[in-house]
Amino acid sequence: MKFHRRALVLALSIGFAVPMLSVAQAPAPKLVAPNIPFEKYTLPNGLEIILSEDHTLPVVSVDVWFHVGAANERAGRTGFAHLFEHMMFAGSGHVPNRAADRLLQGAGAGEVNGSTSFDRTNYFETVPSNQLALGLWLESDRMGFLLDTVDREKLGIQRDVVRNERRQRTESVPYGMGFETLFHALLPKEHPYYGVVMGSHADIEAARIGDIRDFFKQYYAPNNATLTLVGDFKKSEAKAMIEKYFGPLQRGAEPTPASAVTPAITSERDVTLTDRVQLPALLMGWITPASLTPGDAEMDLISAIVGGGKSSRMYQELVYKQQIAQAASCFQQSMHLTSIFGCQLIARPGVKPEQLQAAADKVFADFIANGPTDEELSRARTESEASLIRPLEDVQSVAETLQQYNQAKGDPGYLPKDLARYETATKASVMEAAKQYLVSNKRAVVTIIAGQKKLQDVPQSPADTDKDFKFDKEYTPEFYASQKFRDNPPAAGPTPKVNLPVPVTFTLSNGLKVLVTERHKLPLISVDLVANAGSAQNPVAKPGLAGFTSSVLNEGTTTRSSTQIANLSADLGAALGASAATEIAEVSLSTLTNTSTPAMELFADVAQHPAFDAKEIERVRARRKTAILQSSEEPGAVASKVGLRALYGADSPYGYPASGTTESTTATTREDLAGFYNNHYGPKNAVLVFAGDITVAQAREMANKYFGTWSSTAPAVPAVAASGKPLSHRILVVDKPGSPQTALVVMQRGPSRATPDYPAIEVMNTSLGGSFSSRINLNLREDHGYTYGAFTQFAFRRLTGYFVASSDIRSDVTVPAVKELIGELNKIHTTPLTPDELKRSKDNAVYSLPGQFQTNAALASAMAQLWIYNLPLDYFGKLPAQFETVTSAQAAEAATKYVRPDESVIVAVGDKAAIEPGLKDLKLAPVEEWTTDAEPKK
Repeated sequence: MKFHRRALVLALSIGFAVPMLSVAQAPAPKLVAPNIPFEKYTLPNGLEIILSEDHTLPVVSVDVWFHVGAANERAGRTGFAHLFEHMMFAGSGHVPNRAADRLLQGAGAGEVNGSTSFDRTNYFETVPSNQLALGLWLESDRMGFLLDTVDREKLGIQRDVVRNERRQRTESVPYGMGFETLFHALLPKEHPYYGVVMGSHADIEAARIGDIRDFFKQYYAPNNATLTLVGDFKKSEAKAMIEKYFGPLQRGAEPTPASAVTPAITSERDVTLTDRVQLPALLMGWITPASLTPGDAEMDLISAIVGGGKSSRMYQELVYKQQIAQAASCFQQSMHLTSIFGCQLIARPGVKPEQLQAAADKVFADFIANGPTDEELSRARTESEASLIRPLEDVQSVAETLQQYNQAKGDPGYLPKDLARYETATKASVMEAAKQYLVSNKRAVVTIIAGQKKLQDVPQSPADTDKDFKFDKEYTPEFYASQKFRDNPPAAGPTPKVNLPVPVTFTLSNGLKVLVTERHKLPLISVDLVANAGSAQNPVAKPGLAGFTSSVLNEGTTTRSSTQIANLSADLGAALGASAATEIAEVSLSTLTNTSTPAMELFADVAQHPAFDAKEIERVRARRKTAILQSSEEPGAVASKVGLRALYGADSPYGYPASGTTESTTATTREDLAGFYNNHYGPKNAVLVFAGDITVAQAREMANKYFGTWSSTAPAVPAVAASGKPLSHRILVVDKPGSPQTALVVMQRGPSRATPDYPAIEVMNTSLGGSFSSRINLNLREDHGYTYGAFTQFAFRRLTGYFVASSDIRSDVTVPAVKELIGELNKIHTTPLTPDELKRSKDNAVYSLPGQFQTNAALASAMAQLWIYNLPLDYFGKLPAQFETVTSAQAAEAATKYVRPDESVIVAVGDKAAIEPGLKDLKLAPVEEWTTDAEPKK
């Protein structure tokens, strides 16, 4: 499920009130919609085609939308469209099960996935431009020949996978059941949006092969689909390929579009939901106009003004001034049949839900009575319009934009008209919308409080389900004979010439190094100031200090308050942030080109002149302590925290998450924060990175103007080595009674980023657990249905990194899943990569590299890595050759050196009563119980 524009933000970022200074506000920029050239036509079988050339990088997005979603489901089959999305990845007539993922991995495909909403289902892959035929071959085969391979074994596995996804994304996370409950309160059971996209366990488990076939025949035909290509191709060649692969597919019956009359709500509907949460929360929802219809833009603007960020009224009042909410955000979820306007409020400790709701109601009452100010409306317009422009940096997002407008309006080029909706909205039209839709007697309110999480799981279907189902081939022998050309995947075209980015670099007189990479595709710029100031630099007694320091940076400078920073950033349509990771801290900016001057002035002020105001510090302290408290209910966060502590120990800064501990957060003083900043933020310990629509000359001018006089004396900080104490192999269990899943991690220490083994490690790990078609994911997800996904990765650092394997496992199969996972980690030693695995992993590393530089933010981040890890400027240009020369022996040696299960810690966060006895019976290692605070239980 995707929100139309203003995504619901669950991040716990908080701003703080200080006296307002008189600062001139920049006028909102007038945006001109980027020109997205496209051609649209229709094949005789009804398949719509949209083509948009973009030769920025040698990649192409292949994006297929079927105009069917959860809204098309019938009673008793909720979640069926989403289940069907998974079935479409399980092989088709000419593509054996799992072959698609292996082929795409070897081709160097980037984004490969599918998604389901209420109104549509999509399948997409971003492939190197010479592999366009492969993408079209795969997508056309599942469109035309899926039913030739559907069997009960595949359906059984995918039912398990989808139910694991529901457990992972909805049932195991705090507040996860809230939105499902809200939709149920707002809509009658017969409404197409009532069932929510994920569906219920009972309905998913009830799906049968006959249902699959009927659903496919009804909705998965060319005349109910649109194929969009965006990227580096020639139209004439693309059209010939499309005709070859999609032209022969037969038109289906015309599906009946989903429709609904949404009944009005005439009195407030209140629901109380119990959950395993530390803090109560409120969800409020209203029925609002459908996507791109009159009133939809006004509701989107209201969501920005009332609850769209730090400058919003809800945030300022509940989080900033009264400090009764930990988070406060609103959204307009725009959909085809109707939309939902909602707000989520999470209380601070000691605050009752009634107090939270009363304060929120006052915010709404004032807005309904008085409407927005001119400044608020202008700011909301700018934010909303910028949110339409910013995603257009990568080809997949452009494809989705064209698809969205095509489905809703029949016009892929509707973007200028969409932008115009915000420009023509007035104070009067916004007030009218608020008065019409946002009154208390037309809403539903879900109150989430601490208590038992009530789930409605059901047993798996019997093993012999559908064993007697019989079906005939879909087409005549003559038709199959005419499609013999599909039997083998198409050959790749000529390998495109790739020029991977090499930044221009120069150094300011104060020692600040600057990296610049030009890309003039969109009027957007990303700027990062990166310092060696991450949590690895924390004193052992003050874990979290680096993160605490970075959190205060944009909460007030010596000349601007936190609110002024938030307001000015929003006025400019800019995204300004500050954060700290393990080894680095950064201040980041994404801005429109035509507002880059005031945005850079603000960015530089935040980076160089933090006020460390006492009131701001106390607000940040309270926020961070509450976030630490909340994280104790997030199984994945707990598993990671326990793993780090066991891996590095309590006497190493690596042994703690960036958030630190409650005790250290309480003890941190203003002097600690200011001292950490003064000792770590400065031109000799940082790099300034520009990427996007800016020239080297412009970057040099800006760097000198805004950072040339930065006089901090912070020295270059050396990397910090982790403890070298020997590790003991053991299993650590953290009890989460009644949890439907076990958050599982296996962690061990790993190499530095500078290791010459880096290419061999990456190639080896891709086949082990670093891709969808990896050994571990295929075993745990596709073979056994234990999980929604299982993966491995190396977290590289300047000195000591770590290796981790992770998965969320269905609780009742935790023990066999651990056995399989450890078995795969051992098997990588006894069964090295096959020649096919080695080739696919190497090809993936080489050919996927260009796609990793599509956005300005990704480009800036990659260039910053050159500085962080002391890599040569032409590093990325030479990296493909290093991947290509990795041998089977080198991959095997990397596995031997860096995958060592007998030196790992296994952390299982779940229902102790259900999982601990079996884990002991495995006799893999001693079993200990730890707490959610990452301490051995006494």
